[in-house]
Amino acid sequence: MHPAPSLIFFSTLSGLGLGLLAFLGLGLAPTEGLTGLIFFALAFALTGAGLLSSTLHLGHPERALKAFTQWRTSWLSREAWVAVAALSVMGLYALLAMPGLRLAPLGWLGALLCLGTVGSTAMIYAQLKTVPRWHQPTTPLLFLGYAITAGALLSGRVSWTVVLLIVMAALQVLAWRRGDAALAKSGTTTGTATGLGGRGRVRLFEPPHTGGNYLTREMVFRVGRKHRVTLRTLVLILAFALPALLLLLPFSHWLAAIAVVSHVVGMLAQRWLFFAEAEHAVGLYYGQSAA
Repeated sequence: MHPAPSLIFFSTLSGLGLGLLAFLGLGLAPTEGLTGLIFFALAFALTGAGLLSSTLHLGHPERALKAFTQWRTSWLSREAWVAVAALSVMGLYALLAMPGLRLAPLGWLGALLCLGTVGSTAMIYAQLKTVPRWHQPTTPLLFLGYAITAGALLSGRVSWTVVLLIVMAALQVLAWRRGDAALAKSGTTTGTATGLGGRGRVRLFEPPHTGGNYLTREMVFRVGRKHRVTLRTLVLILAFALPALLLLLPFSHWLAAIAVVSHVVGMLAQRWLFFAEAEHAVGLYYGQSAA
C-alpha cells in the first residue's frame, strides 16, 4: 500500500510518546520537578505531534470529530476515545506528580490507557483480512513491543532497552518472514477476487481501466526486491543493532542521544516498509501476483 508520510509519522511518533507516558505512569521514569517536566513535555509533544499528523491523511480533516461516533464497530473510533482518555488521565497525573504528589493508581490507569491506544492503532491494521500481511498476531505484538521499547529507551532504562531491542529485532524478522508468505497462504487469487475461479485459472486480459484512481494511488504499490532487502537491513542496523551497541558502551549522554536518534530513524524506515510491503487484495485486479 502507498506509504503516506502522515501515517508513518503518526504511528512512529505516537508510539514513542505513548510508550514514554506509560513508563512515566508506572513510575519507571522521573516525574518530579524540572526533570519530570522535561520527560512529560517530551512524551506529550511526541504523542500530540503523532496524533495531529494522522489528521493530514483525512480527505476532510474538518470531519475528524466524526471518528468518535463509530466506537461500537470501528477500531479507529476506539483508538480516538482511548487516546483522549489516556491523555486526560496522564495530564492530570502529570499535574499532580511534578509537585511530588504521585498517585500510583492514577498512573497505572494512564499507562494502561496509553498501551490500549497503541493496541487500538495496531488493530486498525490487524483486523484487515484484505491485507494478509497485516492480518497476523505479530502486528499488535510489534506495535506494543515498539512502544514499550521506546518507553524504556527514552526513560533511560539501559539494560531493559538492550534486551527489548534484541527481542524486537527477532520479532520483526519473524513478522517479515510470515508476512512475505501471507498473501499466498491466504488463498486469495485473481480467481477468488473476481468470483471466476470455479471456471479455471483466471488471468487479466487488460487492466480494469486506463487511468489511475483512489485504489491505484492508495492500495497498489510495489517495492523492488533490491530496495526491500536494503531497507530491511537498514532497519535492523539503525533501529536495533546500533542503539544496542551504543548502550552497551560506557554510558555517555551523547552516545545515548545518538542511540535514540538511530532508533527513531530506523523506526521511520520500518513503518515505511510496514505500509509499502502490504499487499491489498484489490491489487489482484491490477496485475499483482499472490505468489
